[in-house]
Amino acid sequence: MRFSARYCGIFLALILLGILPAYSFCAEISIKSDTIFRLFERDTDSEDDATVLPGYEYLQIDAGELEDYGVSFHLYGWARADFDDNDYYDDQTAGELLYGYMEYRQEANRFNAKLGRFQTFSGVANDAVDGLYLGGDLGDYFDLSLYGGQPGALDSEQGRSGDSIFGGRLGHHLGMHYEVGVSYKAIENDNDTAEEMLGIDMSAFLPADLSLYGFSSYNNETDDWAEHSYELRIPVGSLLFKPYYQHFSYEGYFDTGVNAVSPFNWLSQTGEKLTAYGVDALWQVDDAWTLGGKAKFFDYDKLDKAETYSILATWQGEGLTQYGGEIGHTAANDTADNDYTLVRLYGYCDAMAEQFWLDFFSADALMTFYDKDIYGEDSSFFVSLGTGKRFLDDALSVSLSGDYSEDPYFDDDLRGMLTMSYTYDK
Repeated sequence: MRFSARYCGIFLALILLGILPAYSFCAEISIKSDTIFRLFERDTDSEDDATVLPGYEYLQIDAGELEDYGVSFHLYGWARADFDDNDYYDDQTAGELLYGYMEYRQEANRFNAKLGRFQTFSGVANDAVDGLYLGGDLGDYFDLSLYGGQPGALDSEQGRSGDSIFGGRLGHHLGMHYEVGVSYKAIENDNDTAEEMLGIDMSAFLPADLSLYGFSSYNNETDDWAEHSYELRIPVGSLLFKPYYQHFSYEGYFDTGVNAVSPFNWLSQTGEKLTAYGVDALWQVDDAWTLGGKAKFFDYDKLDKAETYSILATWQGEGLTQYGGEIGHTAANDTADNDYTLVRLYGYCDAMAEQFWLDFFSADALMTFYDKDIYGEDSSFFVSLGTGKRFLDDALSVSLSGDYSEDPYFDDDLRGMLTMSYTYDK
């Protein structure tokens, strides 16, 4: 990427000038590789039921002071090869650097600086940025984060000179009692506003072990609140209740301005508004069993109302071993695919090595029964099975999985995947 050499040069200059201490990048290194081979069939422009054989490589490298304060380097990206060489992936990206940045962390005031391509989660921001991030405490009660540069997600075919992103978050906290933050984000694409958002987030820890979490965002382009999401957690002995409230304006939430790249922009033209509210309840019966129930209600401005109810049970064994199931029903009068009963059974066992050669096994089955036929079908079915083994003192994991589904939109769909994951730490 063209940003990396320029930003790395700036970082090295700061080190040479003594502004940043010259910590050794060889202090620690972590490398993780995920190699994935997939197999499925799809219709293409030149062939029906064409066999698609893509291979993916996901590579993550972290080096420097990873456990302590100082300078470190982080890189993560992916690449794809189409081994069947058909036209299924024509005009699609074959690889991307998801992030690649240098970072400096200082214990005093929790100062943090990033330079390069990084992902920022700061209030209303959840974006890839090619630029600079600065964050830290402002005394005992405030913290501030700022970022700026070019958005990593925008198309660069027309050049990037008119593309920019900047924003930040100011937070106020009082120990572990509460934290409130205000945030801002602005994105320009070819010198036109693509997105301008304001946000308010909060978390509060109240008496009787109650806790409250919330987030609201405002779209400056549409002059409308885009989202309100709030949740209260109420523990009562071994019971936990989580009532929540959500409100979305499709215009404010999905309309991200001129030249924005989003597959959901069309939803902003519907004028729809959705209010959802409900409660989740969990009962920790003992160390192994958890039982629960959910109720959620959907209130649309234009569509009919809908509601969903479900009950669930999970059993937790040693390590990551877990088995569970859920059954629920969703009722709506406007569309057939929103009126159904759903049954799910799943399980994962990672304690098989003593009885079998394989180390772990997973299974997930999902059955949906529609109250009204959809394209002549009244149900859908999905099942996924996977197994694998670890080698080299668990540094290498090899897993094989297969998925099968049939529904009103596909007569049947069979997919397979082989994954090899390797982790190296020094």
